[in-house]
Parts: sequence; structure tokens; C-alpha cells
Amino acid sequence: MNRIQTPARISARMPARMPAQSQALSQARIQARLQTRLQSRAQVGPRARADVKTPEKGLLMRWLIAGVMGFALLVAAQAVRAEIDIQEVTSPGGIKAWLVEDHSIPFTALEMRFRGGTSLDAPGKRGSVYLMAGLLEEGSGALRAQDYTRALEALAASFSYDADKDTVSISARFLSENRDDVAELLRQTIQEPRFDQDALDRVRAQVLVGLRSDMSDPNELAGRKFAELAFGDHPYGTNGKGTEESVSALTRQDMFAAHEAVFARDRLFVSAVGDITPEALGVLLDDLLGDLPAEGGPLPGPAEVLLEGGTTVVPFSTPQSVALFGQKGIDRHDPDFFAAYVLNQILGGGSFETRLMEEVRTKRGLTYGVYSYLVPRDLASTYMGSLASANEKMAEAVAVVQEQWAEMAAKGVTAAELKDAQTYLTGAYPLRFNGNGQIASILVAMQMDDLPTEYVVTRNEKIAAVTLEDVNRVARTLLDPEGLQFVVVGDPVGLKSTD
Repeated sequence: MNRIQTPARISARMPARMPAQSQALSQARIQARLQTRLQSRAQVGPRARADVKTPEKGLLMRWLIAGVMGFALLVAAQAVRAEIDIQEVTSPGGIKAWLVEDHSIPFTALEMRFRGGTSLDAPGKRGSVYLMAGLLEEGSGALRAQDYTRALEALAASFSYDADKDTVSISARFLSENRDDVAELLRQTIQEPRFDQDALDRVRAQVLVGLRSDMSDPNELAGRKFAELAFGDHPYGTNGKGTEESVSALTRQDMFAAHEAVFARDRLFVSAVGDITPEALGVLLDDLLGDLPAEGGPLPGPAEVLLEGGTTVVPFSTPQSVALFGQKGIDRHDPDFFAAYVLNQILGGGSFETRLMEEVRTKRGLTYGVYSYLVPRDLASTYMGSLASANEKMAEAVAVVQEQWAEMAAKGVTAAELKDAQTYLTGAYPLRFNGNGQIASILVAMQMDDLPTEYVVTRNEKIAAVTLEDVNRVARTLLDPEGLQFVVVGDPVGLKSTD
């Protein structure tokens, strides 16, 4: 099914990427600090706990982190208005990152993305990258899962992991005073995962429960069918979580192979926002990521969008049907992307003033909400939308969407619609920068999209520069009523599959 080449075989134990003596010292350091913190907690009495200067820091630090993140929300809009100062940092070891310094609070958000994501699954191993990512917090180095959790809590830090079709993401949030210890624990997470069999069995069971639950979720079923129709045998066309059969067959060895395929410097993107200097970030990057291999597993080739238009009905017993619809999209680097972005806002981009919302919801009461959105992925781009409607109303809802798609392609938009869309898009943009973590996530996404650092300043200028002629030209060339594919999951009255 997949076009991925099998990564080279590796031993059941990941080879150490640092000298054995240094590895032992780092493990001892984490263990010693953890033991000290746990002993301090055990020895503290009721009176001492009332004193904020006592060793009972874990809970206090978590409270402080919550306060810090709340405060960051209050200053977020000011950050954009002040034109965020993005520094391009290169560590002594050559690792590149983007940094926004903010020393007003002793807190840092670190974002790391590795290109490839679940598309790097080896043939016959669908779901291996997704399962591997879920195991990263289940122990590392000398720390088994429970000890790892205690260490993270003692440091008052937060790690999170995610895997989608294009990326594996790792997010870290930590206080400045714990930076070195957090970096060491995170280094072990990335470079020395344990993948213990008991942890593998536990997390696998959770994934399997999720997969079974997905089979009773009409939205999940619609997404799977649409992906299959759009991308066929390409990794984009199958579920990155795998199937019950593929996930059940995955082994501990498969976890190490997936890890080796993902974590490499040739696909790494990093951003940091908060209380850290360029010099300190450079040292942290080398300590954290410097020993990663130069190259990871081979990336799949581009995906062809196979949609030809029509309707596919997936029978499902429910009083309300759900629909996904879409066609070929537009690449993020296409010169007409911003015109398409504005066009989509007018057609169905998320506000209550869009054409689809007006015609499908407001005038006819066929749905609570209908939306459209551009999906420019790394290997293919689609233009999609979604809605839900009662079974007896879905056929009419589909017809109205088709009509609006065709009308906008033929007649374009008005000057008033263009002005309203531009006002909405430029006014809403600063609200995205609502904290250090969100800013760090935006910056690393910009890197993956090969955007310049000044994009945060020039983005609204590009929106404002779109003309009525631009939008209507793109409406004629991008919108494809005949190629618009609907996938409807439910029991829609009067609606049959056309394929």
C-alpha cells in the first residue's frame, strides 16, 4: 500500500548517541534530582507547606506556570502590534531555530517539528509512527514510565507530543530555573526512549480502543472515505493511526524503527519564545538535539489528488448525516494563494457572514454550520468543506452547496464582500498570538512553510493587497463545481451515490 522504503534494521536496544560515561552521569543526575525532590516532599509538614520558600515546589510551580500562561494571554495582542522581533539563531553545532525573547516572565515555550509524520510508516506498519509518538512519555533513559512522570511533575514542566500526516511535534513548557534539568529529561525523551513492552501494550490498547470508537463516529468515517477517494494508496489516503490489524501486529522493534525514521536533523524545525537568550538557546539546542542522526527515513513522493466529483454515500444509522466535500486545492506557495484565501473567507471561511452560511443556514435552516477551508499539505493540496444536517434535509443542503460553488465560480464576488473579508482576516490575525506557546507554534509552522521571519508583519499587507480582479480570476480558475466531491455518512433521504 505505502510507498515508503523499510528503514535499515536496528537492534532492539537503541544505540547510545553519547559516550557511556556521559550517559550514566546524565541518568544519575536526573535520578538524584528526582530523589532529592521526592524526599523533600515527604519530609515537609503542614506548617512548612504553608511557607512558599519550602522545598514543596512541584505544586507551587504548577500554579506559577498556570499564572504565567494566563499572564501571557494578556500581553499577546501587544506582541503583534509591537512587531514581534524574531531572531534567527544557529547553535555552535549548526542547529537553526527562531527565537522571540521575552524576559518579562521566567517561562519559555519550545516547539520542535519533524517533517514526515505518519507518512513515514514503513510498508505493512501503518500506525507505527503514531504509536511511537504516544510512547515517548512512557519512560526514557533509566526512568520507567512512573518515574518519568514523577520527574516531569517535580520539574513543573509540560511536554506534549503529536503526530499527523506531515509532522511529529514535540512541545515543551518550562520555568527558567528548571531549564537545564528539563532539557536533560527532554533529551532522554527524544534520544533514549525505552519503549518498554508493558508500556507498549498499554498504549497500544488505548489506540485500539480509539480505533474501535472511530468506527462509530460518522465524522471519522467521512474523513477516512474522503482521504481514500482523494489519495488512493498514498499514505495520505490511509489512516495514520493504523488499523486494528496493523496496530495489533506492531512490535517493540517497530517502535525503534519508527523512531529512527522520524528523529533526524534533516527534517527538524525549532522555535522558542520566552525567557532565554540566543546564546543559551544555542547551548540548549546542541545538548538536546546535537546527537541526532543527520538523516531520517525517506519521505514519500507527492500525492496526486484523484477527486473527480460526485457523491459517495456511506450508510450509517443516525438521525443526522454528516458531509465532507472537496476538490483539488492550491499550493501554499502559489502566487494566487492569498487571493484564494480571501475567496475562501467569502465562500465559507468560518464567520456567519459567508455565502454558504447565509444560503444553507440562515435562509433555509438546513444546518447549524457549514464551513470551507484550504488544506495545503506538504505533498498535496485540497479545498474542503463540511456540514451536518438532518437526514431529510441533507440532499437539499448538498444541492445548495453545489449551487453556491458554481455561482461563485461563474460570477465571482462583490467589492463589498471583498472589503468585509479583508477587514475580518486582518483584524482577527493578531488574536492568534495569544501566548508564548501559540507564538512558538506559529513560528515553527512558518519555518516549515518556508516563510520569512517578516511574514508576521507583512501577512496583513498581502491580504490587503488582494484586488477584486484577483479574487474573481481565482474564483474562475480554482473553483471546480464539476470536480466537487461529496462524502455523506448517514441515511440521507433522496441522496444516492453517483459513483
